[in-house]
Amino acid sequence: MRKSKTVVHMTTVHHPYDTRIFHKECSSLQKAGYDVSLIASMDENDMDKDTEVTMIPIKKRKNRLARMVLSTWQTYKKAKKMKADCYHIHDPELLPVARLLKNKHNVVIYDIHEDYATAMYQKEYIAKPIRKLFAVIYDFIERNLSRKLELCLAEKYYQEKHPTGTCVLNYPALNDDLLNHQIVHEQAENKLLYTGNVSIERGALIHAQIPKIDKSVSVHFIGKCPSNLAENMYQVAGEKKESLFVEGIDQFIEREEIDAKYMSENWLAGAALFPPTQHYMKKELTKFFEYMSAGLPIICSNFPVWQKFMEKHECGIAVDPYNEQEIKDAIDYLRDHPKEARQMGINGKKAVTAELNWGKEEEKLVRWYDELLKS
Repeated sequence: MRKSKTVVHMTTVHHPYDTRIFHKECSSLQKAGYDVSLIASMDENDMDKDTEVTMIPIKKRKNRLARMVLSTWQTYKKAKKMKADCYHIHDPELLPVARLLKNKHNVVIYDIHEDYATAMYQKEYIAKPIRKLFAVIYDFIERNLSRKLELCLAEKYYQEKHPTGTCVLNYPALNDDLLNHQIVHEQAENKLLYTGNVSIERGALIHAQIPKIDKSVSVHFIGKCPSNLAENMYQVAGEKKESLFVEGIDQFIEREEIDAKYMSENWLAGAALFPPTQHYMKKELTKFFEYMSAGLPIICSNFPVWQKFMEKHECGIAVDPYNEQEIKDAIDYLRDHPKEARQMGINGKKAVTAELNWGKEEEKLVRWYDELLKS
């Protein structure tokens, strides 16, 4: 019986109700019959939720060094006491904990959410030569500390670096409310939607310029956004700053709020105009699948992987994120061709329903766990 198998997921970095960790992996495994606990940084509000997954709190710490030392140690102590059949970590800083917990009687999984080495190059506050050195050191440490662990990969291309890893892709859970949501008016409003964490690396300042590129368009952000970045975005928008709407300044936005936002307006498109970086150019963004689930056409950067994805699923338009005319032309096309824009949305929904959904990945995750934890 699976119920006799105990599973402990751990994160010191992510929100306790992170979509991949809690809503997908923990909930799916609990539903499949595993006894699942989640150790994460929480406050009293986080503990108020009614959930079948056992929530085990550690203290929230804003200081990064304190988190990396004290939260990691606290997580280790709580996890060790549980003597679980499987430990599943979600942060690189927990790799030493994973190695300490590993023994011949259990399974320990390292869930790779990001390409952390290339993420080092995103740290603009660190000098470039230092960034490169950090990336090399990180690669060495990660490779050695994860050697005896099972690897769970959120992106296909991570297998280039981790060929022995198992892909459990970050596709969205099918949301019947979104999939069944009907757009009443065929002509969309002049509103673009961006969902998810807001950062410069994710195109915050590019998106902030859109109301100046097309003065009839407003851009709506829903996702955690640092207050200093929001101020910078308003400055970039200049006299059109009133056409920027940022929900989530210095706060996490729950999954339910984001889903409600998709259905709140007749959006022209979902936006993902990221600047070209090694970190994002090969990713299939989670927001792509969410926009598709909501029936939104997509306007995104023309990175080769992204352009190929748009062409394959016929669900959006890829443009040069630094070419204002291409951005304007894409907006004009969707506005002036409502039937074609609607068809892009329909194509996206079909692709998500048929193959690009968490249901398929959930089956894979549970089969993998069953194999790893078989008696």
